[in-house]
Amino acid sequence: MIIVVGSVNMDLVIHTNKIPKIGETVIGHGFTTSPGGKGANQAVAAARLNSDVSVIGCVGEDKFGQTLLEGLRSEGILIEGIEHSSEK
Repeated sequence: MIIVVGSVNMDLVIHTNKIPKIGETVIGHGFTTSPGGKGANQAVAAARLNSDVSVIGCVGEDKFGQTLLEGLRSEGILIEGIEHSSEK
């Protein structure tokens, strides 16, 4: 059993036509979300190599948190060690 202690988060990505310079504002287009976090990414990689994996971490009590848990569960990762927090 591999136990991963680490971050579980949702990346929020806005696409732009150029990288802004310091202090510059650019108009974004397109918005995507992508599950991530160093802990979650390591857990998924280990699970995909057929290891038994459990994660210890924390997610929010929001739609992103629920989506993250569903994603980990779909990879066969045990999520009983993930706490839920309503703090901002």
